[in-house]
Order: sequence, then structure tokens, then C-alpha cells
Amino acid sequence: MINHISIGVKDIAAARRFYDAALKPLGYRCLSDSAGALGYGDKAAVFWMYAAKRPVPPDEQSGLHFCFDAPSRKSVDAFHAAALTEGGRDNGAPGLRAGYGEGYYAAFIVDPDGYRIEAYHQS
Repeated sequence: MINHISIGVKDIAAARRFYDAALKPLGYRCLSDSAGALGYGDKAAVFWMYAAKRPVPPDEQSGLHFCFDAPSRKSVDAFHAAALTEGGRDNGAPGLRAGYGEGYYAAFIVDPDGYRIEAYHQS
């Protein structure tokens, strides 16, 4: 249903370092890098970020978050560790989320710009 999504970031170089590290364990990489813009995906860029003068202000009560598919529980764990190493803030350690459904394994991070992101694996 959704072809792509884009977000604004304050520092495109910092965003690149963070998302290169956080998304690599999930099998995603930067497929497009141009002046002030990055596009991530596996076969096509579907998660875009742009250097923005006024990114959307973080609001943890908004309900907004982005969830990335993960190929395994181990990759969810690696996503979480890499994101923390590159300046992310923990928003839920890797683990089963029984309230979300049987076999729902996820980790939650707040990125350096305040966006809430999740890595998820269903087993």
C-alpha cells in the first residue's frame, strides 16, 4: 500500500551513520545518496530522509513510529545494539511482545532526531 516514506533530519551525515549501522543487520542499506538526501531499502529505496531546516518535532505521545521487518530474532538484537552504539536511545529492549501476538519479537529505539523506530520479526 505504501510505496515509500520520507522524513526530515537535522544532520544528514549523523543520520547516515545511525541508519547505516541500525539497518545493516536487517538487510537494508543506503541505495541512494545525493546532496541532502538518503534512500534506504533492500532492492529499492523506500525509506528516505532529507536534510530539513525544520524537521517535525519529536513527540513521543503522537503514536508515530516506523517498523522495519527483520529476518531473524538475532537481527533484531543486532539492530538494537547498533542503534544504541550510534546515538539511539532505548525505547524497548529486544524481546517477545506477548500483547502484540504470539511470536512477535521486537526492539524499539528513538533515533537521534527523535523518531521512534522498531525492528520486528515474527516466528
